[in-house]
Amino acid sequence: MANVQQIYGEMVFDEHTMQERLPSATFKQLMRTIKDGAPLDLEVANVVAHAMKEWAIEKGATHYTHWFQPLSGITSEKHDSFIDPIDDGHAIMSFSGKELIQGEPDASSFPSGGLRATFEARGYTAWDPTSFAFIKDEVLCIPTAFCSYNGEALDKKTPLLRSMRAVSDQAIRVLELFGESCQRVVITLGAEQEYFLISEDDYKRRLDLVLTGRTLFGYSPCKGQELEDHYFGAIRPTVNNFMKELDDELWKLGVPAKTKHNEVAPCQHELAPLFANANRAIDQNLLTMEEMRLLASHYGLVCLEHEKPFEHINGSGKHNNWSMSANGKNLLEPGEHPMQNLRFLVFLAGVIQAVDDYQELLRMSAASAGNDHRLGANEAPPAIVSMFLGDELGRVVDALIQGKDYTSHDRVEMDLGVAELPNFLKDNSDRNRTSPFAFTGNKFEFRMPGSEQNLSDANMVLNTAMAKSLKEFADEMEGVPEESFKSAALDYVKRTLRDHQRIIFNGDGYSDEWPIEAEKRGLANHKNTADALPCMVTQKSLDLFSEFNVLDEAELKSRYEVKLEKYNKTMNIEIRTMKRLVRRDYLPAINDFAAEIARHIAEIKAVMPNADLSNQETKLSALLEGAAEINRHLGKLHELHHESLEIADQQERANMNAHKIVPVMDALRHAVDEMELIVERKHWPVPTYNEILFYA
Repeated sequence: MANVQQIYGEMVFDEHTMQERLPSATFKQLMRTIKDGAPLDLEVANVVAHAMKEWAIEKGATHYTHWFQPLSGITSEKHDSFIDPIDDGHAIMSFSGKELIQGEPDASSFPSGGLRATFEARGYTAWDPTSFAFIKDEVLCIPTAFCSYNGEALDKKTPLLRSMRAVSDQAIRVLELFGESCQRVVITLGAEQEYFLISEDDYKRRLDLVLTGRTLFGYSPCKGQELEDHYFGAIRPTVNNFMKELDDELWKLGVPAKTKHNEVAPCQHELAPLFANANRAIDQNLLTMEEMRLLASHYGLVCLEHEKPFEHINGSGKHNNWSMSANGKNLLEPGEHPMQNLRFLVFLAGVIQAVDDYQELLRMSAASAGNDHRLGANEAPPAIVSMFLGDELGRVVDALIQGKDYTSHDRVEMDLGVAELPNFLKDNSDRNRTSPFAFTGNKFEFRMPGSEQNLSDANMVLNTAMAKSLKEFADEMEGVPEESFKSAALDYVKRTLRDHQRIIFNGDGYSDEWPIEAEKRGLANHKNTADALPCMVTQKSLDLFSEFNVLDEAELKSRYEVKLEKYNKTMNIEIRTMKRLVRRDYLPAINDFAAEIARHIAEIKAVMPNADLSNQETKLSALLEGAAEINRHLGKLHELHHESLEIADQQERANMNAHKIVPVMDALRHAVDEMELIVERKHWPVPTYNEILFYA
């Protein structure tokens, strides 16, 4: 068993290590950059680079890389060795401040949405000192931003950092109105990661899983999650060993992995870390996902991070727990009496306004081909954005809107009626797992993002929208006399809550009545990615992002194009895989079994002409009819697929994929899955859900 205190952060060039290895003056200057946003001096970078290199070599590193997040959403790295040959035939190990703060990857081979042409290859990576460098596989990884030769952001990190600065600047203005000063308001984040673990042998036999990350075919298992026996159940030994190694490796990398457990669906699990600065938390989540994929093979397993690897059972999300803090205090902490906590009410009203005004952008931030299969499926939040506040805050907000007094209730002590069991205090509100955006005590949990997604987009939108809300409050209040501030601020809060109360919904998001009610309230309901993406390039979105210098028009449009292109490419891969599997695996298997039954019928009739073969004949008829239906859907899919590829406009192609092709894919899947129930097991070409989800 690892000694956690000894290994934790041992592969991270963190603040503690920097303080040990850097001269005092250099360390202080670097901390001003990290914590206060002061400009980074090249001389400081040179000293840091030397200390970082010496530390990395001591840890066994031979190479370094600028570790960045292109618009594909995953991480990228190019390894350079520390060696520097000298004239006598030997080499020294060197690493300069310039190499630390700037790299030059090829910018033409990553998604750019038109910002870079194929022949325009030059791009730059720039050191992000606010996210600590770390060692992975004997390589010093330096978190960096990625931009084009002309300075446009080509990554997920840069707009995130800009949005964090924007919300911090506006929150500082608000805090100053309350007589509080701080250097920076920090956005904190905890990312709960759900995933599946299945047998590597089964995975290799499922081309759909290998190529698309999800099963394109598969009848529901005889046993799914209906007995509710997997959630928080005993972890099987192989999975437990995987989780132990994963914890050890993450702790070495300074990732505060805290909670692990079985999730609702069979083979589904979750890992949740402690909160961290949002930028660092997202870097750590991407690193966690990578380690999950790599370490699973040590145990004969494969980690599936797709949002919906299996139909008929729950998919996987990545809950985005978001909050704000200043001077070490949580700004979303309501306290014992939230009605009297004016500062909290101002920030709460800001969040409510932000989510209501930019609900479509938040929905867009969670949109992907994979997440389309998960959202709104009675296992995840609906595709309609709404907010859950809970009983206590709900009553506070109602009282403010109605202009009534409200006194917070004392927390109730829970007595379970057993003397040996301790009493404990009941929380002021329940949880609502059907809500896309729920208040959970001192933070908001955005439940829409999918397990495979990079959380930078969601937090960029949320941060920028919150900056807008806080700016409007500060703009109006900064001219108010000090003696009138409290009453003016409270009036502002009441007005804001009245104007945006439609976004608050504390009921069942899975109910059939909610979409009808949401439509009456004027809330958007974008059920798929094709419908969700266009809001990115509206004037309203451009005004928001440009006002706070988070994204300019070209950067915003490029991200829209990248998301469209990724959706269409994902759909193209799935369609091609589906057609290939039907033609080369499923139809031959069905036909082989039909031929076998036909031979058996003929052989029996030759011996016993009057034998009752009605059951065999019925099965043969069902197989032939099923094969014919499959061929009809396959032909229609092939026709629509080629028609879609002729559409040059990416949005039009996405619309066709979402609204015309997906229904045909669903029909083809259903037709094939029905045959799984009839075809004899030895003929079926792939492992079924019963086999994949319930391995020993």
